[in-house]
Amino acid sequence: MRGGKPCVRGLRITVWDVLGWLGAGMTEDEILEEHPDLEKSDFAAVYRYAAETGRQTNLG
Repeated sequence: MRGGKPCVRGLRITVWDVLGWLGAGMTEDEILEEHPDLEKSDFAAVYRYAAETGRQTNLG
């Protein structure tokens, strides 16, 4: 965790960092190029975490 935020595989890159980059229009390949410590399989873990967190959040 970095400041209480969930990190990818113990790296100092948070789930929210990755989702923010994707939301800003970066592709997975661009993110991997900029952050070589990340692996392609990390994206699936980020998506699973975000989906689970979203299911637990009361949006109404």
